[in-house]
Order: sequence, then structure tokens, then C-alpha cells
Amino acid sequence: MPDLSFEVVDAEVLPFAAVPSLLFKLRVENLEDEPVRSVALNTQIRISATQRHYEAGEQERLLELFGEPSRWKDTLRSLLWTHTVLQVPPFSGSTVVDMPVPCTYDLEVVAAKYFHALQDGEVPLEFLFSGTVFYTEERGWLQTARISWEKDAEFRLPVRLWKEMIEHYFPNSAWIRLRRDAFDLLYDYKVRRGFPTWEAAVEALVSMDEQEVER
Repeated sequence: MPDLSFEVVDAEVLPFAAVPSLLFKLRVENLEDEPVRSVALNTQIRISATQRHYEAGEQERLLELFGEPSRWKDTLRSLLWTHTVLQVPPFSGSTVVDMPVPCTYDLEVVAAKYFHALQDGEVPLEFLFSGTVFYTEERGWLQTARISWEKDAEFRLPVRLWKEMIEHYFPNSAWIRLRRDAFDLLYDYKVRRGFPTWEAAVEALVSMDEQEVER
């Protein structure tokens, strides 16, 4: 029965996709001798947030997720990033396959908030694998086996790569989501004041708030 091991060997920006995506290079090796017909692979990707250092600026931008740094001993924790499903084609011995991971820049999503807060360095990731292996036994019969829940892999994703991806798909832009009634209020304010862009309307509101604080 196949015994698979997994290793994430590289990552890159997927330049042409319907949504922003990273492409991870996944090495799959069968530690036994049977040829593998295919693998229906499920992967949970988690951010091991406790496994890196945070500069002062990053700590400020992570307040919404983890609170004051003085409390991080209790609040800093691993975060779920995403799930992926991948069909691995037939192979013997080992193979390297592309694992595309769609990403979001919706800053209401916890993982996107985390990535956005980082300035540099690497993001420690944990890949947790499950699924089904299809293989042929000695008599030629098709067999199946479950992938052990103990199968995992680690990878340190350069923050630079995430920023390159976002800049590629959303040049000099960021995305927020508003309730419809809040959007209607902002739109009405923009029209009444004659602002040519959304940026101008938001900047005017922020400026008004700062003036109130100074008083």
C-alpha cells in the first residue's frame, strides 16, 4: 500500500488567473513500490503565526487580530488560511505538481488582514494533507487507501511574494467591504460634495475626523 510523503519546494505568483493566486510546487513521494494511479488530495493550509518575529509596525497593524502585544502570550495563535483540492496524476517514485491557491485581498478576511499587516520576512505555513490514493496491486486490481492525517509539510512563504501578487492583480489598490446602507451614505456624501473619486471622499472624511480630534 502506498505511503506518501509531501514537501512544498517552492512558490511563485500565478500571473494569469481569474483571481489572485499563488502557485506552490508540491513534491509527492511514494515510500513504497506500487505505482500510483492518482491521488485525490485535500489540503488545509494554516498560518503558524507564533513561529515568527514581528516588528513594532507590524504589531500595531495586528492589533485587530491579536490585541495588545502584551497579551500575545494568550492571544497569538495559528490561523486557518484556506483549503485546496488537487488531483495528482499517475506517477512512480515521486513527482512535483502545481498546487494553485486562490487568494483574497478582502480585508474582512482574517488571513488577508494578517498578510496585509506584515512588512517583510517570511510567513510560516503548515500544510495538512488528507484524501485518497488510487493504486494498482500485483494482480492488476485497482485499490484505494486513505492518506494518514499525520501527513503534513512546512513552508516559509516570503512576504515579498504575497505583496508582488497583490500588486500584480490590484496595482496600488486595496479592497474593503461595506454594508449597503453604509455604501449609500458614502456615495451620497461623495455626490453632494462633488468629489471626483472615492479616494477624495474618504480623505475628506478622515481629515474632518483629525480636525475634530485636534480640537
